[in-house]
Amino acid sequence: MPTLPRVIQGGMGMAVSSWRLASAVARAGQLGLVSGTALDLVLARRLQNGDRDGAVRRALAAFPVPRFAQRVLARYFRPEGRDAGQPYAPVPRLALRQTRLAQELMVLGSFVEVWLAKEGHGGRVGINFLEKIQMAAPAAAYGSMLAGADYVVTGAGIPRDIPHLLDQLVGHEAVRFPVTVAGGSGHTVDLDPGALLGDRLPPVARPTFLAVVSAHALAEHLVREDRTRPDGFVVEGPPAGGHNAPPRGRLTLDEAGQPVFGPRDQADVSKVAALGLPFWLAGAQGTPEALVAAVDAGATGIQVGTLFALSEESGLEPDLRDDVLARLRSGTLDVRTEPLTSPTGFPFKVAQLPGTLAEAPLAAARPRLCDLGYLRTPVEKVAGKVTYRCPAEPSHMFECKGGQPGESAGRSCLCNSLAADVGLGQTRADGYVELPLVTLGADVAGATRLAQRHEGVWSARDVLDWLLEARPVAASPGAPEPWHRRALTGPDRT
Repeated sequence: MPTLPRVIQGGMGMAVSSWRLASAVARAGQLGLVSGTALDLVLARRLQNGDRDGAVRRALAAFPVPRFAQRVLARYFRPEGRDAGQPYAPVPRLALRQTRLAQELMVLGSFVEVWLAKEGHGGRVGINFLEKIQMAAPAAAYGSMLAGADYVVTGAGIPRDIPHLLDQLVGHEAVRFPVTVAGGSGHTVDLDPGALLGDRLPPVARPTFLAVVSAHALAEHLVREDRTRPDGFVVEGPPAGGHNAPPRGRLTLDEAGQPVFGPRDQADVSKVAALGLPFWLAGAQGTPEALVAAVDAGATGIQVGTLFALSEESGLEPDLRDDVLARLRSGTLDVRTEPLTSPTGFPFKVAQLPGTLAEAPLAAARPRLCDLGYLRTPVEKVAGKVTYRCPAEPSHMFECKGGQPGESAGRSCLCNSLAADVGLGQTRADGYVELPLVTLGADVAGATRLAQRHEGVWSARDVLDWLLEARPVAASPGAPEPWHRRALTGPDRT
């Protein structure tokens, strides 16, 4: 049995956890994750930008069914890139009934990202999915397995169906993957690898599956049946970046309008440890002391996001990263937990950066539309027909599809803004350019300390060397207890 990693690099945003970042972490002996969100879009837009370093085409050339990759190349590759101001060509939106092109792009997008992250070394690479994006799960998981993904990590929901999906795909079986549809039941997304790729399919290995949970009760629920049982857990506390589980009970906001998390929102780590599966702690874990404390609490190690999101191998646009680093060093970085921003209804952490959709006037000025649709909700209407709605689309359209009046207020289009975070933002035909929206963890103590150690940007290896140093220094006087140690003692205001 190989040694389990002490550090998992978080699977952040849309291509923030890039193949370059995951590769650097894996080469250093820890677990590198690529983000599995919208990799069909990432693939198509990188090809339209000309694939300047040839990496995408190199990975596509390694795909086991060459004609499959050639069709996508022929459709999207532009050797000279796009002209200035030219919009990106669209990709099919997620749906229950998927076109061949949609599944080709999802399979190839995951394959390319994982294959590049694994190229040239024997380290461990995984892929991180959002459970909310269920309609992409079968094709995206299958593409990652064809590339040899060692781990699949899934959170932002209850990933009860992923273990069985991986069991089926390892045998290239046709799958009917359950999808939650508002007002309906029994809906699935179907994938038949043989029909899509042909019968001569290479053997694939089943990845290790880690479920991201925020409550010990969910962990206990998932281990009850073989069909839902993961191979381990990432136990996420409220300070973690990106989406968080909403506070349990009645929503209470603090004086700054942020959700208040209390003892009920913090997993009892001892009960997770009692399940006997390996687990890693996430959320405000980005210091050497946090790693020691996690292991002392029975964890295998930690998952860390923010430190890696700000590294030189991250996919985050350099100007955004440099702005965050400057604010870290000046002590002016503000990360808010926004209760309404995400169309999912989950709280979402947003770095307050000028020139991004964190600025209310810029968010208000953005035309309301939902043209990518990764966070849309399927809704059953009359006679079993399904439509799709998103709180970030025009309010009248949202309400016509059964959305509650007022529910769309304050929502942002994360799909477009997260693409802009990594330099893949759309330019509209009318000249409007999509703006970024940056998410980080609420606790930036570790990032602040690293910023003091490094004058410029740091590397992923710098992060690991610091986290894994043999004798971590004592915690700073007055530093808060890790969330898992104070879980049963008081509220946690983020």
